[in-house]
Amino acid sequence: MKYILFKDFSGNSVPVIFPGRVKFDEMREQIPYSEAVSAGFVRLVDGHVVCHGEARELGMTVRAQDAEIITSNLSQDD
Repeated sequence: MKYILFKDFSGNSVPVIFPGRVKFDEMREQIPYSEAVSAGFVRLVDGHVVCHGEARELGMTVRAQDAEIITSNLSQDD
């Protein structure tokens, strides 16, 4: 799977996770109003979120805190 982390209007990081067959720039075009802050690939390893790689077409890479942010968002009820 791929992901892009966006900043919402409150300044919170919100992940969008999508299939690998969708290009990063195609997904980015779907959410034009938010600031993209990082992007890469995401998978589960032994029950833990692991982020790796980069989105060359966006000029973005994975950040150290991305896995924690994605895990936190997945744990929320909203």
